[in-house]
Amino acid sequence: MSAFPRRRFLGVDFTPLPLDEAVGRIIARDPAAPFAFVVTPNAQHVVAARSGDDRFAGPQGAAWMVLNDSRILRLLSHGLFGFDMPVAPGSDVVARLFERGVPADATLTLIGGDAKVEATLRQRFGIRSVARFTPSFGFWRDPAEVEQCLAFVRAHPARYVFLIAGAPQSEELARRLSATPGVTGVGLCVGSALNFLTGRVRRAPVWMREAGLEWAWRLALNPRGHFRRVFIESAPILWIALIERLRTVRRPA
Repeated sequence: MSAFPRRRFLGVDFTPLPLDEAVGRIIARDPAAPFAFVVTPNAQHVVAARSGDDRFAGPQGAAWMVLNDSRILRLLSHGLFGFDMPVAPGSDVVARLFERGVPADATLTLIGGDAKVEATLRQRFGIRSVARFTPSFGFWRDPAEVEQCLAFVRAHPARYVFLIAGAPQSEELARRLSATPGVTGVGLCVGSALNFLTGRVRRAPVWMREAGLEWAWRLALNPRGHFRRVFIESAPILWIALIERLRTVRRPA
């Protein structure tokens, strides 16, 4: 469970830390401490958790940090509720982490990704110890393969465990690892962050990110893959925020 104060926003208990402070806490954590994990929910994840989907809500409750991945959520917190929910997107967390706290002798374990991502981590960043297990598509439906993922992390102790097998599978794996005795390190459920870090996928320009338009960039690059995510799974956040704001206004002082 998180050791940090939380702030509840739209049904999710966020850890309201800005990017640099969050990364500093991750770097400072004792590598020998019991496994703890970081989740970075965006609008899609908040919509799912608020709907009662325990595949998202459960790991968020068990996480060490719940960082706000979405500038849209930050805009809503400021514009409708009058407070600032700091943003620390998973891709930025990973980029800053490699800038500041992943020396060549660090141990990394990857659940997900491919050989090119692993090779780039070794070549570009000089990381010597990278262990990777990539489960098959739909692995979460097979208890035996889920156990393979858990066993691989147990067998390959690492300072940082990147869980990049998709949401909410990665988050659920992290939750199960946090309940497993003897597992150490920090788990990072950070989606496509390593693809951006290693140049496999081109990230939106900085100005688009700062304007909260990274979703539009991803939609333009992959309209088929992102249409449902943007317009069906994420867009309801606007309605959810408006309803919550109206409830707040009507609530007696």
